[in-house]
Amino acid sequence: MAGAYLESGDARGTFLGHPKGLFVLFFAEMWERFSYYGMRALLIFYLTKHWLFSDSESGIIYGAYTALVYITPVVGGYLADKYLGQRKAVLFGAVLLTLGHFFMAFEGDAGVGHVDNPIISIFWLALALIIVGSGFLKANISVIVGQLYPRTDVRRDGAYTIFYMGINLGAALGSLLCGYIGETYGWAYGFGLAGIGMLLGLVVFIWGKPLLLGRGEAKDPELLNKPVGGLKLEWWMYIIGLVLVGVCWLAIQFQDMVGYVLGLFGGALVLYVLVTAVTKLASDERDRIFAAMFLILTSIIFWALFEQAGSSLNLFTDRHVDRAGVPASTFQSINAIYIILLAPVFATLWTVMGRKGIEPSAPFKFGLGVVQVGLGFLVLVWGAQSAGLENATPVIFIFLIYLLHTTGELCLSPVGLSAMNRLAPAHMASLIMGTWFFASATGNFAAGLIASATGAEGVGEEAGKQVVLDVYSTVGWVAIAVGVGVLVVSPLIRNLMHLDTLKDDNVGDDLEGQREVGEPQAAGVHPSTKS
Repeated sequence: MAGAYLESGDARGTFLGHPKGLFVLFFAEMWERFSYYGMRALLIFYLTKHWLFSDSESGIIYGAYTALVYITPVVGGYLADKYLGQRKAVLFGAVLLTLGHFFMAFEGDAGVGHVDNPIISIFWLALALIIVGSGFLKANISVIVGQLYPRTDVRRDGAYTIFYMGINLGAALGSLLCGYIGETYGWAYGFGLAGIGMLLGLVVFIWGKPLLLGRGEAKDPELLNKPVGGLKLEWWMYIIGLVLVGVCWLAIQFQDMVGYVLGLFGGALVLYVLVTAVTKLASDERDRIFAAMFLILTSIIFWALFEQAGSSLNLFTDRHVDRAGVPASTFQSINAIYIILLAPVFATLWTVMGRKGIEPSAPFKFGLGVVQVGLGFLVLVWGAQSAGLENATPVIFIFLIYLLHTTGELCLSPVGLSAMNRLAPAHMASLIMGTWFFASATGNFAAGLIASATGAEGVGEEAGKQVVLDVYSTVGWVAIAVGVGVLVVSPLIRNLMHLDTLKDDNVGDDLEGQREVGEPQAAGVHPSTKS
């Protein structure tokens, strides 16, 4: 199985030591992220400057939107696991995303605000299409990456880091180009360019299907063709997706719904995963689920702070930073550019340390990530206070906060993607990945609440700046305290991962494939995690 892609000519060969399908997924995700982050760079300004929402309202809307983007992968992951398969789920999601981004180009009359502009309904529909499209695409395209490799393959962390570079190459280009064009020439042009990017991602994914080697297909293709109520079951899956668009259209307008969904559905999801682990899994697999849940819960703190980037930090950059005339939205590209530069460094570092048996465990990396995201806010607060509230904050401190947030992200996000796929049993892969994204949803909704707290309406510029800095100082110190706690308990969590007994789903075939690649290793051992 693992060696299959090495046995039949160019289409099933490797590139840079990895299956060619990885690079199909790389470019498809790159264009999807181009569209998503290009739109995200403009969204908070679009809400405050075009639709004339207040800072607090915009923060809540932005947080609800990004939270829903991470909730829907649970549904998309479940339908892919049970019926559609990951490839068809990704394709359906890409179609919805393309439509959503193009609908964002309809803006109505400028300066009218959200009260008297009927086009606001199209805006809510565009957001709903993007939300559901992301739900079908995000978790499932990450799962296909994992399916290209045996579970114990030493290349897995490197593959996810390469994949993560594709995400951030698209994010950097999208933020720069869509942000600049949108702020300079008009919202419709920036959002329209994002739609073109998504269309390119859809084309790449369709073109590259043969290179995916049959990964991500439905477990029972005949079941999808079975008629149910006069329609094939497959079409009912797409109808469910469209119904979900309607639900999200309502939820994004009434943001309290999102909070209730997070509380009720999130609690039910965690309970379902834990009950399944306790009642249906062997002891080692059960412990791995417990370890995965710890990592998932830890990530919520990280994302609540990290996701200030698109909302309160974006507004802070626009209003209180010496930008030398550069559009504030283009600063959204800094994080992605840092990732492009630093991801190879981190990938090499983990590999070298892994071969020497000194690589930090995944839980330890998570602790480092949370500490760094908190430290980033404290550095910005110090820089702004040193310059004085009456003066613009030097732009170097924006580069520094993004640098610390990026190094924290590289310790947590690609490591988390790899850990979820490795720790989950095959039949729960998309569900656990969906739960990982659900934690991101919770973090994003919390980020909206934090961003809302930074909004100080009806006060002077200096007083408003002080409110933001006070909030940033508080969340920064809380994150550092949590991160240190994670570092302390990381050895206990690593023991729950049972890396010494981790085995591939088909050990014989997988090990044969590894020998052909020239990477011999002991059965069930992942050399890069022998810390």
